[in-house]
Amino acid sequence: MTNEDIIEKLSLTASLMEINDENSFKSDAYRKAAFNLEKVDKDLFALPNDSIAKLDGVGKSIALAIVQMKEKGSFDELDKLLLTTPNGVVEMLSINGIGPKKIKVIWKELKIESKRELLEACKEGRVAQQKGFGEKTQKMIEDNLLFEQSQSGKLRLDQALIMGEQVKKALLSVFDRVEEAGQLYSKDEVVEELVFVVPNDDSLMAQQKMSQISVLHRDVKTSSPFVWRGSIKDTAVRVEVHVVPKAKAVSERYILSASNAHLSEMVAGKTVLGFLKANSFASETEVFEKLNVPFIAPELREGTGEWALALEQNLPQLISYQDLKGPLHNHSTWSDGKNTLANMVAYCKEQGWQYLGISDHSQSATYANGLYPERVLAQQKEIDALNASFDDFKIFKGIESDILGDGSLDYEEDILKTFDYIVASVHSGLSMDEDKATNRLIKAVENPYTTILGHPTGRLLLKRKGYPVDFHKVIDACAANGVAIEINANPWRLDISWKYVKYALDKGVKIAICPDAHENEGFLDMHFGIWMARKGFLSPENCINCMDTTGLSTYFERKC
Repeated sequence: MTNEDIIEKLSLTASLMEINDENSFKSDAYRKAAFNLEKVDKDLFALPNDSIAKLDGVGKSIALAIVQMKEKGSFDELDKLLLTTPNGVVEMLSINGIGPKKIKVIWKELKIESKRELLEACKEGRVAQQKGFGEKTQKMIEDNLLFEQSQSGKLRLDQALIMGEQVKKALLSVFDRVEEAGQLYSKDEVVEELVFVVPNDDSLMAQQKMSQISVLHRDVKTSSPFVWRGSIKDTAVRVEVHVVPKAKAVSERYILSASNAHLSEMVAGKTVLGFLKANSFASETEVFEKLNVPFIAPELREGTGEWALALEQNLPQLISYQDLKGPLHNHSTWSDGKNTLANMVAYCKEQGWQYLGISDHSQSATYANGLYPERVLAQQKEIDALNASFDDFKIFKGIESDILGDGSLDYEEDILKTFDYIVASVHSGLSMDEDKATNRLIKAVENPYTTILGHPTGRLLLKRKGYPVDFHKVIDACAANGVAIEINANPWRLDISWKYVKYALDKGVKIAICPDAHENEGFLDMHFGIWMARKGFLSPENCINCMDTTGLSTYFERKC
């Protein structure tokens, strides 16, 4: 059991207490403990039991709950609440935009005990009639339920990579060679099915071997002699395994992983698809050698201009993880992060990076322990002391400033001017139409202190739609004001979408690949950001955190 598992169960307990009208002091205590444990960087499972109660915000009763979780995976208080709360009501806690108080009304007043019943009630207008709801809230609940339905079986890229590796391992238990294909290979933001190619000249024997894999469940109706279709057992995650002759394995993998737009381009007198089907290749490199064009990376095969650039011998050198010189947009224990500044620096040095940009939450983000002006100055004093002790490393002073409802930043000018850089992000008031969202972002971009526009749509993949934005207008504003745009590399976000990166580059806008890390391991999320950047044609010279320390310092000074 991980710290995250323990925190999740404590948070669930707090929510179930609210739904069941338990003592509010108890639910608040569980929620506070969960919040405080987010910052603990020790393994709670390995921590001696007598030390748990000494942790900040953890009293004797919650310490006992944690000990029970370590012993049996749950604890008495949670078990009791789960017994008295219908499973469907518990599942409602995953609906974005409503919390325990509204779920209690839905259950107790409307007698609704499942998401299916709740969706029907929204369509019938019954939810809007309840006090504290109304038409707007009802529409939001309905939209979120429909969105959730549409995402069933899909995986974020980080989830897909883990589950894909598990499926590949199972396949390799019966086959000599297995290749990832489809969205796993092209590194899409969201993966709708896990696709694999098995080079094998005996399809009948291959199908017999597939039946030996217990973790997979075959869909007989959709499968064929050459394509096994089904799912990971007891999940909605779809799996597709193509058994192809060894001579055609490279072509088939390519075809399964590229977009239709890419495959329909004309090369060597025929479509790419036709060229691939008409030839056999020992490797993907050979595909491009036969065409006498530069290698087009799997991430780029989207039909967004890559063939024209390749035929002109003008493909950009795509960014790689090794090009990064340091992470920007990160959170420490000063706000809601798990690690101290000194600890973060030590980790960054281990990665061979030259700098760390620290951008804790600003004062309006009270839920995340945002920094009031006096705490900003105190943090900067600590940064100055740390920087004075370094010969070959630098901490840049930043902040993730909330973009307020009117588009202004979260501090007065006397504080704003103390930062080396500012990441401006929206965290509240997410229910905006396109005009309001676009104007709000543009006003923030036009603020002379804004350096980077952070996660521009506020989306959470498979969980929450982003607010609608006219990206061309926002990117044009960034170009006019010298503001970089973030690719937030957290796999929940991957925001801005790679689909708009090329337009930003064409307008001369720089990109920042930011992990939005709240713990040291989160820095490594920049791998996901790199994949999105590559899909958008990003090269190192157009990414600000590929600059060395001197270059980035100059960039920040010029912006200021």
